[in-house]
Amino acid sequence: MALRIRRLALTLVMLATLAQPAALAADAPRSGWPEFRGPLGNGHAPAPKAADAPAVPLQWSETENVAWKTPIPFRGWSTPVVLEGKIWITTATEEGHDFYVLSVDAATGEILLNKQLFHADNPEPLGNNVNSYASPTAVVEPGRVYVHFGSYGTACLDTGSGEVLWQRQDLPCRHFRGPGASPILFENLLILTMDGADVQYVAALEKTTGETVWRTDRTTAWIDLDENGQPKREGDFRKAFTTPLVIDAAGKKQLISPSSYTIYSYDVRTGQEIWRGVHTSYSPASRPLFDGKLLFVPTGRGKSELWAIRPDGAGDVTATQVVWKLDGPAIPQEPSGILVDDLLYLVSNQGEATCVDTAMGAPLWSERLGGNYVASPVYAAGRLYFGSMQGKTTVLKPGRAYEILATNTLGGGLDDGFMASPAVVDDALYLRTRTHLYLIREGAKPAE
Repeated sequence: MALRIRRLALTLVMLATLAQPAALAADAPRSGWPEFRGPLGNGHAPAPKAADAPAVPLQWSETENVAWKTPIPFRGWSTPVVLEGKIWITTATEEGHDFYVLSVDAATGEILLNKQLFHADNPEPLGNNVNSYASPTAVVEPGRVYVHFGSYGTACLDTGSGEVLWQRQDLPCRHFRGPGASPILFENLLILTMDGADVQYVAALEKTTGETVWRTDRTTAWIDLDENGQPKREGDFRKAFTTPLVIDAAGKKQLISPSSYTIYSYDVRTGQEIWRGVHTSYSPASRPLFDGKLLFVPTGRGKSELWAIRPDGAGDVTATQVVWKLDGPAIPQEPSGILVDDLLYLVSNQGEATCVDTAMGAPLWSERLGGNYVASPVYAAGRLYFGSMQGKTTVLKPGRAYEILATNTLGGGLDDGFMASPAVVDDALYLRTRTHLYLIREGAKPAE
């Protein structure tokens, strides 16, 4: 598959000193998997505490290296988050009337808490099987877990007692296809992304009280009209599902938050817009990545592109800060990418894996893994793990040549494949299929 590259007239000399993501991951907290895409939000598992510590398995099946397998009620695509021996996931009834949080014992797979938090009399139908009413991943810290179902409700619970400490149901947004963006924590703020068919904004809540600290509306220009003078950018064209990323760049703590037609940077403490890049794609879902110098942002559906952006601009940076762009069918619409050293790995919804040289924006290889993908990959034990909607995980060796190390299958195909992204803690791999939660560990055997 030939990818087309469009480079802007900007020098790439400064890219020779890029920070290495693998080195950054070594500085991550080692106590768990606290949010979507892990401790640094980039899919990297923290390095083992000791050089001879056990690693996550290379191979598994329903009968090999499975420590436990727990049925999960209802339906939800949220990633498991893990801290202090507990796993937290969300789920909802298939029609979207009732919304639940579950706590699972990380050692045994026993469900410790199954708590209904919210109810909706008339939820808007999803209209497809790609999303669920419980897709946003929770975020956990010592003593508190924050769960989010978009406009259907947000709550903070005590991780010990399961008591609801505060909740909100007054943040409007017509998600149209269901919520998707996960909450994140920064200092005392819980940050929520609400990109709907009607309104589009980012909000920061005080994490101990749930009170709104700031709210910033998107400044996207919805001006395109059809032949009858009606707006073209409606419904699917206005919403987004992207989880933002906080970076430290240009002397600022920036909240990088892609939306339909525009990539935004905000001051994370105040919500003030710093810069924006304007494009022609909509409904993005992939989380941005940052290597210390450049941001890597897939733009979404329609004209799908991958942008490499220098985050030191102000105002409209479309013509000044975009170092390179890559387009073609291999650009993902749902799965987030993953950085290892100076290489960026992508998997498209249709199962095409691509390795991109981040300095030049050049694809080095592109191969079909088989199956379809919405879950994001993880990097652990020096390997890349990609889980498909059909329940197959392909393990790749990072590098400039394509090399499969193993393939593993769980579940029963499309009825029980991977919609949620994996979580990794020490030598444990937590995998959520459509129906079950698994603990994968080397040498483990299921209980009789």
